[in-house]
Amino acid sequence: MIRSVATLGEYTLASLREMGRISIFAARGVVSCFFPPFFPGEILKQLLAVGFYSLPIVGLTALFAGMVLALQMHVGFARFNAEGAVASVVVIGITRELGPVFAGLMVAGRLGSSIAAEIGSMKVSEQIDALGTLLVDPLKFLVVPRIIAGVIMLPFLVLIADIIGVMGGFLVSITVLNFSSGTYLLQTVQSLQAIDVISGLVKASAFGFCITTFGCYHGFSSDLGARGVGRATTSSVVSSCIGVLVFNYLLTALFFGT
Repeated sequence: MIRSVATLGEYTLASLREMGRISIFAARGVVSCFFPPFFPGEILKQLLAVGFYSLPIVGLTALFAGMVLALQMHVGFARFNAEGAVASVVVIGITRELGPVFAGLMVAGRLGSSIAAEIGSMKVSEQIDALGTLLVDPLKFLVVPRIIAGVIMLPFLVLIADIIGVMGGFLVSITVLNFSSGTYLLQTVQSLQAIDVISGLVKASAFGFCITTFGCYHGFSSDLGARGVGRATTSSVVSSCIGVLVFNYLLTALFFGT
């Protein structure tokens, strides 16, 4: 019994220490974003990596999410003779939840692993130490551009995902469910409010910060060797996905909680 309590206590203390390290790392990264030097070339490179190269997987995920949501809502509402509410639920569900969350999870899987692997490999090959030798702050050169890119580009990805997701629901509704295109579009426009889109974009910025911060942290904290880099990559993806879900709940409660 005593050993079990001691093990639980050690695990709790280790978790708190890790949370403290991540918080300090994130705070240093945020503060560094507002002070020179800046590296425009590296920032542009990360903007492309986060935004443009993530667009295909985010768009494809949003398309099928909207299509499936329309089918499921029609099946559920048909039981109560409320099929007309499909358009409203699709546009609200995509803009508030499915668009931001699916985009965040897809980017976390693609980008979080890439960042951790890249920085972890640089640590193993002592390239990070070389930056210090050249009087270049690794935090400014490696972390700040990725955080800026994540915070800026995730809202654009989510906005595109919202459009594609709503379009997917529209296509299924008029081709499979025999909805009138004009009526569907009218209900979509009438149901959509500015707060629905704004809340999703705010979530996207928070997700971008979370994903890039966890990726950089685990990359810098990786152990030497291929196994250490692999563990850092896995930890980055898991932490980023959990962070996306936690931030999603907190921001949903902030915007729509009673």
